[in-house]
Amino acid sequence: MRKVCEDFGAELREFNGETDHVHLLVHYPPQIALSRLVGSLKGVSARRLRQDFPTHINTYLWGEHFWSPSYFAGSCGGAPLAVVKDYIENQKRPG
Repeated sequence: MRKVCEDFGAELREFNGETDHVHLLVHYPPQIALSRLVGSLKGVSARRLRQDFPTHINTYLWGEHFWSPSYFAGSCGGAPLAVVKDYIENQKRPG
């Protein structure tokens, strides 16, 4: 995730999640299309997970896909960054 963000000129500041979703805190330049960044994050991570865990990953697929086609993005420009990071840090680690 960090490398994909860097390739887009973005910075992954926090990463965590639960068994069925992840939370990422990403600082990215305004000229980056968020949909392209998310698509790349999903595509690269799905490929890597399939390479590293080929048999285990099958239990987590949405049909033939690892990720749902949807995503949620929220802006935290007004919230203190420490509060958002704390929220993400306190999520359960992906299983």
